[in-house]
Amino acid sequence: MHQPGRLHREYFRNGPSHRDGADVSFNDIRKLFNFSSITIGRWVTAAEQQLAANLFFDALYDLADILQVREPVISLNGTLALAFGSGGQKHSSAHYNSQKRQLALAKNAGGGALAHEWFHAFDHYIAGKVFPGLDHGHFASQAWVDDAPHTAHPLNNQLCACFETLFLDPHGSPSAYLKRSIEADRALKMYYYAMPQEMAARAFEACIQDQQIKNAFLVQGTKMSTEARLGIYPHGNLRAEANQRLMTYFYQLGMATARKPT
Repeated sequence: MHQPGRLHREYFRNGPSHRDGADVSFNDIRKLFNFSSITIGRWVTAAEQQLAANLFFDALYDLADILQVREPVISLNGTLALAFGSGGQKHSSAHYNSQKRQLALAKNAGGGALAHEWFHAFDHYIAGKVFPGLDHGHFASQAWVDDAPHTAHPLNNQLCACFETLFLDPHGSPSAYLKRSIEADRALKMYYYAMPQEMAARAFEACIQDQQIKNAFLVQGTKMSTEARLGIYPHGNLRAEANQRLMTYFYQLGMATARKPT
């Protein structure tokens, strides 16, 4: 018997209505947020595309509401591309392709991964603006760990403070979060969880899930999942401090970008 894909399940959300129950299209999403392109896989049915468009629309507007930013921040000033049921990687439910600047979600398994992949895209986009002279493939989180010089600016300083909270304890030693990520990699004989860009994206996920606006298509699993039990998400005081620093950064970014004509 064919089981319905995860796309057809109900994703909990409690945010305000963004479309008053009406259906929206991916073309609406592209225009409103100014994404550079949106690609739909050839095996996505019309019904699946409609379900996904509504889920994406609500999740992206919930993310904008949580971060208190306008649509151009979500599309990274029109540089970010989206893909649904297309452009992913094998064995991966969601993926950010830095070469294409494309965020891809798999058709039946991408729900809950949007916040994580969006932060990868943001981390990649902002790297060259914070750390001058980086090549195209860098992430800001990795550049900070590599001690790359950053351009002094209140926003850049705030983002660097976020990274410092994630990677170092108050004494300048590796943070408990970094140590747990290294231990998880050692147990699994891989280098993944301790990669700076993965640690930063998981911290962003945790921050988004901890906010009052909830959306399970945007983020889920930072508290009760197998991965959370592995200890690979921030928790305790570090989580609270990282959340506060991230929310302060995006609030200030939202204020700065709201003053600029788009």
